[in-house]
This record gives sequence, C-alpha cells and structure tokens, in this order.
Amino acid sequence: MKYLLVLAVVMVAFYVWRHNRIADRSQSRPPPPPPASALPVVMVACRHCGTHLPQGDTVQGTLGPYCSADHRRLKEGGPA
Repeated sequence: MKYLLVLAVVMVAFYVWRHNRIADRSQSRPPPPPPASALPVVMVACRHCGTHLPQGDTVQGTLGPYCSADHRRLKEGGPA
C-alpha cells in the first residue's frame, strides 16, 4: 500500500512539474519577428537599361534611378 501512495505522489509531482514547464514556455517567449527577407522591398527600373533592382541599390540621377554610375553618365551626360 505504501508503494502505491509513493507512486501516486510521484505521478502528481510529475504532472505539476510538467504543467508548469509548459505554461512557462508559452508565456516567456514572444513570437519571433519575421525574417528580414520576408519584408517587401521597393523595386525600381534603371532609366537607361530598364533593369529592375531594389531602390536602396540604385544610383540616383536628376532624371531618376540608375543601376550604375556609368548608366547615369550615359543617359544624363556629364563628366566621364
């Protein structure tokens, strides 16, 4: 009979420990932010060749964005 009582106490203790562990895990972690690659990026076309590229990678000219300084120079004229 005493072994049955010890087994019951151990099982209750295990249940309480497991329940608290699962509750702590769900409350302590906020959901992870989305990866940077999942965020939308504005794409623009080069005014000279029409190649589409992210707006942050462009070379800005007076007439608009270009994919390189050479294309800006060819389209707008200017120093070599």
